[in-house]
Amino acid sequence: MKKRLIGTLLALAFCGTALADAPQPSLTPTSEQAQAAYLSSMFLSRYHYAAKPLDDALSEKIFDAYLKSLDPERVFFTQVDIDGFADLRTQLDDAILQGDLEGPFTIFRRYQARSAERLAYARKQLAEGFDFSVDESYPLDRSKAPWPKDDAEAQDLWRKRVKNDWLRLRLAGKEDKAIRETLEKRYDNFIARSAKNKSDDVFQIFMNAYAGAIEPHTSYLGRGSADSFDIAMRLSLVGIGAVLQERDDYITIRELTPGGPAARSGKLAVGDRIVGVAQGEGAPMADLVGARVDEAVKLIRGTKDTRVVLDILPANSGPDGRHKTIVLVRDKIKLEEQAAKKSISRVDLNGKNLRVGVITLPAFYEDFEGRRRGDKDYRSASRDVARLIGELKKERVDGLILDLRDNGGGSLREAVELTGLFIDTGPVVQQRNSEGQIEVESDERAGAAWDGPLAVMINRGSASASEILAAALQDYGRALLIGEPSFGKGTVQTLIDLDEVAKSKKPQLGELKMTIAQFFRINGGTTQLNGVTPDIRFPSAFEAKEFGETGFDNALPAIQIPPASYKPASDLQAILPDLQRRHEARASKDKALRELAEDVAEALKLRDKQELSLQEEERKREKETREARLRQRAGAEAAAHLGDDGLQGGERSLRAELDSEKALKGRKDVLLQEATRIVGDEIELLAPRRRMAQGNDAPVRR
Repeated sequence: MKKRLIGTLLALAFCGTALADAPQPSLTPTSEQAQAAYLSSMFLSRYHYAAKPLDDALSEKIFDAYLKSLDPERVFFTQVDIDGFADLRTQLDDAILQGDLEGPFTIFRRYQARSAERLAYARKQLAEGFDFSVDESYPLDRSKAPWPKDDAEAQDLWRKRVKNDWLRLRLAGKEDKAIRETLEKRYDNFIARSAKNKSDDVFQIFMNAYAGAIEPHTSYLGRGSADSFDIAMRLSLVGIGAVLQERDDYITIRELTPGGPAARSGKLAVGDRIVGVAQGEGAPMADLVGARVDEAVKLIRGTKDTRVVLDILPANSGPDGRHKTIVLVRDKIKLEEQAAKKSISRVDLNGKNLRVGVITLPAFYEDFEGRRRGDKDYRSASRDVARLIGELKKERVDGLILDLRDNGGGSLREAVELTGLFIDTGPVVQQRNSEGQIEVESDERAGAAWDGPLAVMINRGSASASEILAAALQDYGRALLIGEPSFGKGTVQTLIDLDEVAKSKKPQLGELKMTIAQFFRINGGTTQLNGVTPDIRFPSAFEAKEFGETGFDNALPAIQIPPASYKPASDLQAILPDLQRRHEARASKDKALRELAEDVAEALKLRDKQELSLQEEERKREKETREARLRQRAGAEAAAHLGDDGLQGGERSLRAELDSEKALKGRKDVLLQEATRIVGDEIELLAPRRRMAQGNDAPVRR
């Protein structure tokens, strides 16, 4: 499909109005951006699954989407600003087609100016102080509120916003001096980050507004975003093996990857600051103080076996401390944290000790290029899961859970191949293109890697490929689905390399991720909008309109097509009533499950709250009530750790952040524990049926 589209549009590569190739001042459009926008419009208006002509009607949608992406809470622009942009509302189509992107850049420059003004005003409020006895409030959600009519109304919003920031820190026990210093730094950092925006950032925001105005899962990937996507799919990169973070104008090492060049050297530590980087010994040193983390990453990554020189300010040194120079050889870094993992949970059931294997899969990754080259050991989700199943079988597990919570998808091919690990042969998913043609994707390799009791865990964050697999295994009667209804993304995207289209010799135009088809369940239903409904449902604080496909204004509709020809492997519906009764009985008695239900109810109650009180006494009472509940459950120490300290990301010390993350990772997974019990019930209830079946002589593959 991709090659056909590229071939069709090669002749259009240079038909757009070109801009002069000359050095461009900051935050102005470039000729390459004009070309990328024009090429994207050719694809989007002709070959998108829900293709729309680029006209005045679509221009209005792009305009609204662009403003929403810049100012989602409507606190920077005023109605006066919006009225001033009125002519642009129906001219953005012309801007793209004629290669003149000055209009969207004008809007962004106004946004940047307003940001600086609002934050300067916020900073001024810190010197004036606040009266916390006044009965006033701040709106929790302004996404659909009217724009402030003028600067005076915008300033009043910001006064309340700053007042809330101050009150949160005050309730956390901070003194006035410390509060003022924290907020001054917070607002200064916001302005500094805004000042670091580049022309490519503006263009990507605008292009994503255009793409998203057509359909939610179509997007433009600038060169940096495209590289990140490739890394996420192949789970590897070439670099030094360090996770970096911007902290106080320094590029700081947040984590060292075990086995990577940085960790192996023994010369770097968490908290060290990289203040310069050179491409080899004797090469000029690029200054990284005040740089963005993506700029630093671009300089540090490179070709395998090449040298990179780092200028390091050690973690325990002040700004004027002694630097050290470290030379590292770049190597391939495997991102194991994002790969499939296994564990074993034990369930005591009627005197039997059952072992349930758990495979956690964060994404449906696949090294596309490695597979294309025929690499013997290319990385993919299905290969990793097949290997883990083999290891769990050797450990004699009685049942298996595939945990797809918060798995947003990935490779469609991997979804099909991974489904094939749990069925014999047969259709997995149906695809319908824009012309209405339906194609069935099937698993054609006989035998299953695992044919025993199986459950799949899903939640609102399970989308796309996760929904394909979960729906197929549910339709086959092959697995119990446990958790929350899934996201509801039932569309297929392809990547179009705009540099390939334009025959560009260097990467400069980026890629277009475009929706080309809709996928359907083998029973003819769709996961689009509807998502996948679990067989055993856990309480959820999220509704589909808040976190799901139905929350998008322009999501594709849910439709039905004829079912594919398939034969269910078994019928789990017969045991569902018993499974549900046992689960409900545990939920009524288990302390952790009762507390979870209480938390969900409290979250749903807070979600309906429209405004946040700015009266200190009222907020203090609310805080004391929350903390009393925490103390009752987990003790004073846990309550203090989980309470609101009023700080935002990056404002805590690096050690405090890492300790907090470690504590969260170490918390008991109540839902997984209950899912393990449900699988234990499944094993027990299916045992008589399995004894009557053909036993364990079914063919096994992989």
